[in-house]
Amino acid sequence: MNHQQLTTNNQQEIYDVAIVGGGVCGTSLLYTLSEYTNVGKIALIEKEAEVALINSNKNSNSQTLHFGDIETNYTIEKARKVNQAAVLVKNYLLQNDLSQDIYAKYHKMVLAVGKEQTAKLKARYQEFKQLFPTLRLIDRQEVAKLEPLVLKERQTDEEITALYTEEGYTINFKKLSQSFLDRAVTNQEKTINVMMETRVTSITKQDDYYLIQTDKKTITAKTVAVAAGAHSLLLAKSLGYGKDFALLSVAGSFYFAPELLNGKVYTVQLKKLPFAAIHGDPEVDNQKVTRFGPTAKVLPMLERHNYGTVLEYFQTAGLSVKAIASFLKILSDWTVLRYILLNLLYDVPAIGKRLFIKQVKKIVPSVKLKDLTFAKGYGGVRPQIVNLNSKSLELGEAKILGDNIIFNITPSPGASTCLQNASDDTTRLINFLGHNYHFDQEKFLCDLSDKVATKIKI
Repeated sequence: MNHQQLTTNNQQEIYDVAIVGGGVCGTSLLYTLSEYTNVGKIALIEKEAEVALINSNKNSNSQTLHFGDIETNYTIEKARKVNQAAVLVKNYLLQNDLSQDIYAKYHKMVLAVGKEQTAKLKARYQEFKQLFPTLRLIDRQEVAKLEPLVLKERQTDEEITALYTEEGYTINFKKLSQSFLDRAVTNQEKTINVMMETRVTSITKQDDYYLIQTDKKTITAKTVAVAAGAHSLLLAKSLGYGKDFALLSVAGSFYFAPELLNGKVYTVQLKKLPFAAIHGDPEVDNQKVTRFGPTAKVLPMLERHNYGTVLEYFQTAGLSVKAIASFLKILSDWTVLRYILLNLLYDVPAIGKRLFIKQVKKIVPSVKLKDLTFAKGYGGVRPQIVNLNSKSLELGEAKILGDNIIFNITPSPGASTCLQNASDDTTRLINFLGHNYHFDQEKFLCDLSDKVATKIKI
C-alpha cells in the first residue's frame, strides 16, 4: 500500500501532531495516536523511502525484545520497568501479527562461567525470580541438553550455570514499524498524512504553532514529537534545548556463523560498561544463521554507513571546552578506553575476526575461524548521551521536553520500549493540546494486557 499523500498537500493545513521520524518509535506513536485518541490530524515525516530503514532496520540492531530477565546490567528497578514495556510489544505481536513473519520465538539464557560469575548469577536469580516466574536457574547438564555446542570442547571442570527462560523473542523491527503504520492509516476518521522521502531542514516556533520546514514544503503543527534518533538532539539544539548534552555515538557490528545455537545465549555484562554484552542468537528470519555481537565502536557519525552525517555529529556534539573535557574524562577510565580500542579492531579485515573469535568462544568454544563471517552492512548507531555538566555518560532513556515539543534521542532499551514510550508521549501531547483532546489509556492497556494475550496460542 502506498501511504504517501494520503491527504491534501495544502501547505496551510494545521496538524494537531507532527511526528518527525518513521522508525519503530515514530510509527508506534502514530499507531497509538490513531487508535486510542481523538487527535484528528497527524503528519508523519520520514526522510527515507520506507519506514525503519535506519536504526530500526533488521540489519541495524540486535533484533532482541528485552525484558530485563537475562540482561545482567539491569537493576531490579530497571528490569521491572523494561519488562512492563516489553510486554506491550509482545502482546501486540501475539494478538495482531502471527501471520506476518515479524518475529520468532526461541529460548534464551545468560551463561555464567566460573565460580565468581556463577555466584553472582545465583544471587541475581533469588532477587529476580518473583518478577520473572518463568525464569529458571539451570546447571551444566541442562545447558548441554538445550545448547550442546555451548558445552562442546569446554573444560570439564569449568563451573557452568545459566538463567534460562523460554520467553525469548527475536523481532524484525522494520516489519513491526510497517505494521504500526499499516494499522494507523486504516483509521478513516482521521487525517493522517505520511510523507516519505521528505527531509526536515529546520523547525521554528511561530506564535502557538511550529513550522517544520522540509525539502518539499512547510508543515504547520500545534505539537511536535521528534523521534529521529541522534538527529533529535541536533534539532533540539536548533531550538535552544539540550545545550548541556553531547553525543557519544556507539556503532555496533555483527558476525555471522552457521547454525550453532538453538536460542539466544548471552554472556554476563562487564562492569563499568554501558554497552551490551556479546551474545549469539538465530536470525529472526533464518534459524540456520547465528548472529554474534554486537561490537561497540565509537564513530563520529549520527548514522552508520552515512558519512554525510559526520559534520552533523560535530554540530550536535559541539567542540566546546566542556565537550572535549567530558570526552576526555570518560575515556580516562582504562576499562572503557581498552574496550573501545579493542572494539575498533573487530571491524578491521584480517585481524578483526581473529580477535572477535575469542568473544564467540566464550559462548561456543568449538567455533572455528572459518565459521565466522563479518556481517557487512549490518549494525547501527546507538547515541549515548554525555552530560556536559557532570562530564559523564547518562545511561538509559534520553528525552527532552520543550514547549509543546518532545525530542526522543535514545529510548532505553530502544525498540523494546516503543509502545510504552508511545503511551508516555501520547499523554504529554494530549496535555499540550488541551482539554478537548483525550487519550483512552485504559483501552490501550486493556488491549495489550497479558489477560488478553493468554487467549492466543503461540
